[in-house]
Amino acid sequence: MQDFEKLGLFYLGRQYDLAAGKPLETPVLYDSRDLLTHGLCVGMTGSGKTGLCLGLIEEAAIDGVPVVAIDPKGDLGNLLLTFPGLAAEEFRPWIDEAEARRAGKTPEAFAEQQAQTWRQGLEEWGQDAARIERLRRAAEFAIYTPGSTAGLPVSVLASFAAPAAAVRDDAELLGERAGNTATSLLSLAGVDAPPRSREHTLVTTVLSNAWTEGRDLDLAAIIHEVQSPAFTRVGVVDLDTFFPQRDRFDLAMRLNAVLAAPGFEQWFEGDPLDPADLLFTADGRPRVVIFSIAHLGDQERMFFVSLLLHAMVGWMRTQTGTASLRAILYMDEIAGYFPPVANPPSKPPLLTLLKQGRAFGLGVVLATQNPVDLDYKGLSNIGTWFLGRLQTPQDKARVLDGREAAAPGGLDRADADRILSTLGKRVFLLHNVHESEPVVFQTRWTLSYLRGPLSRDQIRVLTSRGSAPGATPAAPSPRPAAVRATTPEAVDAPPVVPPGIQQFFIPPDAAGASRAPVYSPMLLGAARVSFSDPKLGIELSRDVVYETHIGSGAVAVDWAGATQVDRPVADLRRAPDPGASYEPVPPAAMAAKNYAVWEKAFTRWLAQTEKIELLRHRGAKLSSNPGETERDFRIRLQDGSRAARDEAVDAVRRKYAAKQAALAERLRRAEAGVTRESEQASQQKIQTALSFGATIMGAFLGRKAVSASTLGRATTAARGVGRSMKESSDVKRASETAEAVRAQIAELDEQLREETQLVAANFDRPAELERVQLQPKRGQVLVHFVALGWHPK
Repeated sequence: MQDFEKLGLFYLGRQYDLAAGKPLETPVLYDSRDLLTHGLCVGMTGSGKTGLCLGLIEEAAIDGVPVVAIDPKGDLGNLLLTFPGLAAEEFRPWIDEAEARRAGKTPEAFAEQQAQTWRQGLEEWGQDAARIERLRRAAEFAIYTPGSTAGLPVSVLASFAAPAAAVRDDAELLGERAGNTATSLLSLAGVDAPPRSREHTLVTTVLSNAWTEGRDLDLAAIIHEVQSPAFTRVGVVDLDTFFPQRDRFDLAMRLNAVLAAPGFEQWFEGDPLDPADLLFTADGRPRVVIFSIAHLGDQERMFFVSLLLHAMVGWMRTQTGTASLRAILYMDEIAGYFPPVANPPSKPPLLTLLKQGRAFGLGVVLATQNPVDLDYKGLSNIGTWFLGRLQTPQDKARVLDGREAAAPGGLDRADADRILSTLGKRVFLLHNVHESEPVVFQTRWTLSYLRGPLSRDQIRVLTSRGSAPGATPAAPSPRPAAVRATTPEAVDAPPVVPPGIQQFFIPPDAAGASRAPVYSPMLLGAARVSFSDPKLGIELSRDVVYETHIGSGAVAVDWAGATQVDRPVADLRRAPDPGASYEPVPPAAMAAKNYAVWEKAFTRWLAQTEKIELLRHRGAKLSSNPGETERDFRIRLQDGSRAARDEAVDAVRRKYAAKQAALAERLRRAEAGVTRESEQASQQKIQTALSFGATIMGAFLGRKAVSASTLGRATTAARGVGRSMKESSDVKRASETAEAVRAQIAELDEQLREETQLVAANFDRPAELERVQLQPKRGQVLVHFVALGWHPK
């Protein structure tokens, strides 16, 4: 395990000595939880900003943290260029031949040079091919290209679907999402419609009304509702007065032009824009999802980015609170999407993510080379600043203004200005509000090959070679359809049913809603079934509706042949649709006393057949929720395991903190003793030498006999020799003491490393799940009714 391979810490590079112009041996390890207060990376072209941010994403992937990355330039796709063999053959397909010619080399020779450069670079930074392979295994990497088939396609249809209940129940959040979606859509259609304009108000009302009712929309439905809204008033004004029908028709045609534009159908193909599915594979492995939008126009970029940010807000609101990093949203070249004065559709959801992401474990990382185009008031929520080389004094001034607004204190402005003026390539000033002082560091060598922006053809090659995105789990097989009466003698008048028999009509599905139904009589049962298990902490109730055929034999009803009705009880109607016809009712269904018997049989049948199957992890003492897939349960276990791992690592570090501090203090005192004894020994040697010199000089100044004073000086010099030897011995003892303390520190560090590895081993084991099946207990089946039901054909 390398010094930088520590749980929950991202290896970003090494501390840098600006005076010497070279990196030090001390690694810069960034606590992943510090990213919950978000990060900003600023640096001009050529500063190494891209390498730093790609390295950060690599570290997140290695730690099992999923990432959603928005790529306006096209160079984040380099994350898929990982070559464990570090061989020229792996680099050759990605060599820019024009660059090779400028270097005076053939593409093959240039590929060999690049492979050698990457081997040496990784080695210099303590990395190797094994770490590249670890990155590839840790997460799945994918490039999505909205509006294009170059990468994986993504559908925006889901973006107009009704948001999650957590969003619908928050009137302010729902209104904000509807308003910003309307702004994005109208902007895409080329309609200049600022907030509170009639166009913006109409589309916002269409969206919010449908979403409040839980209705999904697509672009075609929005066009239809703009022409013929489901409401007749806007505020207190009549709809046709507020927005005449002819004008609404013109707006609908503008929106229809977007839908009918050549190639726009590609916006409706592919995976839905749902972070819950995008962040993890079907088996629960984290993903690094790159949305490459370099091929889009400005309006299309703003449209897509706004929808994606709103999707991230909706996903965030469905998560539970956590103190660990659950996911990262990264956006390169943020300028234009987060301006200081204007309010584009992308800005409100981004502000929401910056203000609320911390509570839900979502870290936001933004990058730009144009700091003057950022809203620093909004960036006051950011706690980590990566400051690289900047081009102009104005850029430095704006960066320092923003940093002081976001994190007052901690770094003198004059010192910061001086440091920023001396930064070289790949050298950054890291200011983290969670640390006591800023650090200047040089970024590590990336595991990915940085070949520059990828073309659409290159993205297509990567997508065709890479693994497909996680497939959505298949829906469970439906129950077999109940056998229905097919008597052709249908009549137009409903039958006269004896008193005491309830009747309910099942609404026709979408396919049959346009014609008058033919009703077939069935036995309909509705009940509430409860499940409980105190050991598993489960208390669940669900309403079910079943229908079964009513026969004419000795056993008229057999619930074993029943099928579940895909309608809630509230959807059942008391009255039939107009113009309906009816098949004859079997005689057994016309006797009211039979319904009490059938109700008891229905209760027994439900108690025997209704069950739920849950997944259980004994170690974590957690069970899956009803309806939760194995994939989602494993993801939840991973979140809990990561949080527990972080707590365990903190506990280990706290356990050793006092000992480390004590040893550090002992080492300080020992080293001070070495310095003190060395100085005393040096002074004694000088004094002894002077004494000897004085004695010798006195003996050779022409005196014929040795005087008493000369003998005294000789005696003093001799005693000085003894003291000098004693001082040398004291220096040796002090040095041995310091060395012993260093050995103790090394031993303690090794113990800490071993315990940390044990923590990693305990949490790296794959989750072993067991299946638990629950059935309702006595008294947990409450039948609402057993009635005569009418099923439309």
